[in-house]
Amino acid sequence: MSLPVDLPPPRRPLFFPVVIATVFLSIIGMSAGFALGTRHESPGPGPGADTPVVPVTTEPTGNPGIRCPEEMHETALRLGITAPLTQVMRVRADETGTTVWICEDPGGKLYYQANRGGQSAKWIEGETALFLADVVREGDTFRATAFDGNTFEVNRSKLRVTIKGNRTTYDVRPEE
Repeated sequence: MSLPVDLPPPRRPLFFPVVIATVFLSIIGMSAGFALGTRHESPGPGPGADTPVVPVTTEPTGNPGIRCPEEMHETALRLGITAPLTQVMRVRADETGTTVWICEDPGGKLYYQANRGGQSAKWIEGETALFLADVVREGDTFRATAFDGNTFEVNRSKLRVTIKGNRTTYDVRPEE
């Protein structure tokens, strides 16, 4: 039997090719997401990785009488850090209103805490405040690196913030 000339040709079923294409694209998307997520969790060496840096684990240098802010202790506790933290250095960048603390636990491990507006301002970790562990001391400068690779270097006169390769420097003054 032949089809009349004025009728369109029969349609080929598209269901199975569409399902197969969707499955393949989903697998590719999940693989790419997993690879990027893994890369985000463990960033590779950043700029200046040629210079090996050894974390300081010496005797505490901070004044044992100056306890770091309670909000910092609360954040540290949420991250599993239970040791008391004492202040090594506290500076303020007047241009941004940010106060930065470098604190130390009894074992000599250093921590970075910054809060926009200082200790008396609103303290919301991840919004106005930033807590970082594994701070490295390089002479009189302390360097903290966030999980996304951004770095924060601070000493008694400067705060250098490097975000996505863009470095900004702020003058700071010691606070007690």
